[in-house]
Amino acid sequence: MISQAVVPLIFLLLLYAVKRYTACRQLVRTVNGWPGFRTVFNDRFLFFPFRVRGISPGAQWPFYSKHADFAKAGWDVIALVNALPSPELSLYVADAAIAKEVMGARARFPKPTDVYELLATFGTNILVTEGEEWKRQRKIAAPAFSERNNKLVWDESLRVVNDMFANVWGDKDVVELDHVLDITIPITLMVIGAASFGRRMSWKEDGAMPIGHSLTFKDALLEVSNRLVLSLLFPQWFLRLGTPGMRSYARAYDELSRYLDEMVQERRTSANNEERYDLFSSLLEANEGQLDGDTKLSDKALLGNVFLFLVAGHDTTSHTLAYALIFLALYQEEQDKFYENIMAVMPKDRALKYEDMGSFSYSLAVFNETLRHFPPVIGIPKYSAEDTVLTTTNAAGEQARLPVPRGTYITISASALHHNPRYWDDPDAFKPERFLGNYPRDAFVPFSAGPRGCVGRGFAETEAVAVLTAIVSRYKVEVREEARFAGETFAQRRARLLKSQHSLTVYPERAPLVFRRR
Repeated sequence: MISQAVVPLIFLLLLYAVKRYTACRQLVRTVNGWPGFRTVFNDRFLFFPFRVRGISPGAQWPFYSKHADFAKAGWDVIALVNALPSPELSLYVADAAIAKEVMGARARFPKPTDVYELLATFGTNILVTEGEEWKRQRKIAAPAFSERNNKLVWDESLRVVNDMFANVWGDKDVVELDHVLDITIPITLMVIGAASFGRRMSWKEDGAMPIGHSLTFKDALLEVSNRLVLSLLFPQWFLRLGTPGMRSYARAYDELSRYLDEMVQERRTSANNEERYDLFSSLLEANEGQLDGDTKLSDKALLGNVFLFLVAGHDTTSHTLAYALIFLALYQEEQDKFYENIMAVMPKDRALKYEDMGSFSYSLAVFNETLRHFPPVIGIPKYSAEDTVLTTTNAAGEQARLPVPRGTYITISASALHHNPRYWDDPDAFKPERFLGNYPRDAFVPFSAGPRGCVGRGFAETEAVAVLTAIVSRYKVEVREEARFAGETFAQRRARLLKSQHSLTVYPERAPLVFRRR
């Protein structure tokens, strides 16, 4: 009886497998057998974080492989065909010309907005929309990132770092950290609080809470930004009933929502006509100034965009600053060049000024070189809205035309593009000076590019230059020595300190550093 029941089941499974195999073979034929991966699951199937031949290329494979898989394929485009959860063709790109074409043609290659669902937690925003809705939101959001806001970012960055020097590090000549994120996370959080929300925070807050709140704005902001992924995994009602960690996050989420709602109402009803240059005030002012009711954003869309600025600005910049300080600790000669540039622009007896920012060339070069190694977004997702053809060129100068069927997922692999030896000399090395002159701009995409390039690029660059310059002008950054790693080589030390984990962006797992007063 059992065997008779099993036979039809086996037959159905075989039939299912044959159909999937046939569909995958057809996808391979549509791209003329283009080299790449042929696997059961795609790289978004997180149960296979590492590569298993024929099963999965591994989640986040471009981050770990960088350009190696493209070099092995012989082309700067790789075709991934997978059978489950449904037969699918994806292209991964490390060709600068194709990247420019794809990111520059928004209508032909729109963004698959579903992959950004998590960042719509507090409401729709310019990142999770396309078409006319995206145009409407960008028209209102982009002007908030003004020169006046950049100056506010600069001033607040210096205020926060100097507050750390005075009230946390004090008169210590040597400051040891268990992990560099212990300073970069709160620094960026406090800068974002002031420059995005108009709410100043300090290292020595007394923890007083406004009436009607059970958490301070700072604590709610930190909790939500650090554990935002929970909103993607679970509904809010489930989080409120879950583990202590889930309940803590749900409480912070509710508190932050209440704070943001209160801020909207307070700014609208305030009789104070003082000019404010924080992103929230600028966005609200631009929205209120729209005469066309169809152009105005709803309160939820307003909050969605402000929340996006929070997450994008806090998460990405805090991690990039951490990697930059690690690189400077590892490469002392580069740190010396950086310090010499600072002293040439700003003698020790003069304060940092926003007007001098353009002269701190090495600071921006350090930031850009760090972004080249660790772009906040490993892959920039697009899809083809029509049947088209892409032309790619390999290292030997040979050209090939690749058919791209409508609906094909296309990912610009920032990690591979940033490590492609066709564009970057000695790509694995840390060489900030490569950004002091002409560099291959089409092969550098940490902020994406084209019409959908990041509107907050100036914000991030201003904050990074201010923070890095302020720290390196006062302290020499070194790797903290630990007895258990006494015999390691430089390569081993670099690999250990730069070992990374993944959340919304990549971040260093553990990097103990020492800051020694100059």
